[in-house]
Amino acid sequence: MAGQGTPATALLTKRKIAHSTHPYDVSPDAPNYGALVAAALGVPPERVFKSLVTEVDGALTVAVVPVTGELDLKALAAAVGGKRAALADRAVAERATGYVRGGISPLGQRRRLPTVVDASASAYPTVYVSAGRRGLQVQLAPGDLVALTGARTAPIAAG
Repeated sequence: MAGQGTPATALLTKRKIAHSTHPYDVSPDAPNYGALVAAALGVPPERVFKSLVTEVDGALTVAVVPVTGELDLKALAAAVGGKRAALADRAVAERATGYVRGGISPLGQRRRLPTVVDASASAYPTVYVSAGRRGLQVQLAPGDLVALTGARTAPIAAG
């Protein structure tokens, strides 16, 4: 599988966005998955972000938060002008994005969903997000991540 592109990496290449890919080997069912991915990559865990598909007032929304914390559902709802947010069902998330759990990228999704990136991302020159496959992260500038996903930034991480 190494070397195979994903919709996320294809989008970055097509748009000529500076990025690098980083393979890792961590079981998606491991406890503290995000921390283990960061350790495997040798980067601070606060620079590694997970993409969570949620429903805000019934509309699918992607939340991109550091693996070191949890998603603050109330803050996410407020960030998109909604009242109530909840994590989306796994099958719904996979169908909407075209990716599998543990490999959902905020980039190159089947359907472009409203996206909110935690404000902490802007503190770093680059951040890491899933490249669209389990075992592969992509490193890019947070501004490029926000621009490519049409995201807004807001403080949506808790803990």
